[in-house]
Amino acid sequence: MDARVLWQRYQDWLYYHQGLGLYLDISRMQFSDAFVESLRPKFDKAFADMAALEKGAIANPDENRMVGHYWLRNPDLAPSPELTQEIVQTLEQIEAFAEKVQTGAIHPPKSSRFTDIISIGIGGSALGPQFVAEALSPDFPPLKIHFIDNTDPSGIDRVLTQLRNNLSSTLVVVISKSGGTPEPRNGMIEVKKAYAGQNLDFAQYAVAITSVDSNLDKIAKSEGWLARFPMYDWVGGRTSEMSAVGLVPAALQGIDIRAMLDGAKEMDDATRIPDLKKNPAALLALSWYYAGNGKGEKDMVILPYKDSLLLFSRYLQQLVMESLGKEKDLDGKTVYQGIAVYGNKGSTDQHAYVQQLREGVPNFFATLIEVLEDRQGASPEIDPGVTSGDYLSGFLLGTRQALYENNRDSITVTIPQVNARTVGALIALYERAVGFYASLVNINAYHQPGVEAGKKAAAAILELQQKVISVLQQEKKALSLEEIAHKVGTPEQVESIYKILRHLQANQRGVVLTGDLSKPGSLTVSLA
Repeated sequence: MDARVLWQRYQDWLYYHQGLGLYLDISRMQFSDAFVESLRPKFDKAFADMAALEKGAIANPDENRMVGHYWLRNPDLAPSPELTQEIVQTLEQIEAFAEKVQTGAIHPPKSSRFTDIISIGIGGSALGPQFVAEALSPDFPPLKIHFIDNTDPSGIDRVLTQLRNNLSSTLVVVISKSGGTPEPRNGMIEVKKAYAGQNLDFAQYAVAITSVDSNLDKIAKSEGWLARFPMYDWVGGRTSEMSAVGLVPAALQGIDIRAMLDGAKEMDDATRIPDLKKNPAALLALSWYYAGNGKGEKDMVILPYKDSLLLFSRYLQQLVMESLGKEKDLDGKTVYQGIAVYGNKGSTDQHAYVQQLREGVPNFFATLIEVLEDRQGASPEIDPGVTSGDYLSGFLLGTRQALYENNRDSITVTIPQVNARTVGALIALYERAVGFYASLVNINAYHQPGVEAGKKAAAAILELQQKVISVLQQEKKALSLEEIAHKVGTPEQVESIYKILRHLQANQRGVVLTGDLSKPGSLTVSLA
């Protein structure tokens, strides 16, 4: 395309939000005007769907739930006065609690101040708080945060080892909607034991963020934990950063949570406008639909050119992939929808995969995140008239140009600086874009049957493990894997049984595998 024509296309499709200082450039997505016109009826429906969702429609019929994360930053929009009041009161309670912790009004028994936080959660209960902490936590926060976001024993050990000398001044925030999700439950139990090992009363260090009357809520209440904050059934994990899930850890770190909420609210207002060119989330959804032919045929590569936005791509992986990765559409038709998301930061990763992005398989579209402010204060010159920030900007613009020259599509999102308002706005922008895209392709963005299936499969493996151990205890002699499988009543599960037993032996759990390890079918199994 001629440079003058391209410049005009840039101006025609550029979105700018004056209040947030945010730009969205989709001019390097090579859709035609005819393509845009063909999608207008779908966008009319998407705008209507979103309006209905915000008014309290049952948007998640599988679970008979409303979807109301938008109300968290504008409580007046909640469908009942009771919900509005609950949102407002919870925010006030979060701020009051964080202030008391930071001033020492709430403090641990053996110290005048809490110095650290262990945040225990999984999925959206970890990814949002981690992203926000990386992006916004001050260099010297009032409390330094650490995350246990898996049931990996060595990962748990690493966090607890780092904090072994500070455990007596470390606050523990346990985040789980049901209280029964294995990863946060396991993390809580292990951390509890670590506190007991130092003769510390865990309840005097613990905060619960969970549904009212959940298993976790009952434990926290009966044991007298420091505080309990609610999780709402109308807020999904991947959209929970503006709820207590994200706001409690952020407030404790000294992050301006009101500014985050204000930025999200301002973006929500912008993305309610039922006009494609005036709605940045709709423009993103248009670009995604074009790139993947409405079927997710291309991956979304996220490249933020700012160290503090390192975890943005990881956060978006869950938001986009869990929301859009669906086997069936709303009519029950098999469609296999979804958009794969990956990425890291520029310019670091230009040395990793931009070679393939420019010259390899054209199975992606890129999103470059630009931050105009290099740093607070003046920058020294690296070369005459050139700073490190100039180099970073040059790498971004050069990559954008190099991709376009080889017919690789890209989107550029520009914010003035990384602060609480702009981070809140980015979260809200992508939340809404996911909602619009889901409507365009006729899927439910707010359920996750695949995740639930994975949880059930994991539970079945643990149940099988118990049966296998029971058989070995009863038989009191060496058995082949086939014999164990038949005695358990699941001959088709012999491979899973082998892998369970191999894991138990590797961890000195009283299982002995005898024979040629390269030929699993020949092994016999006994208890030590």
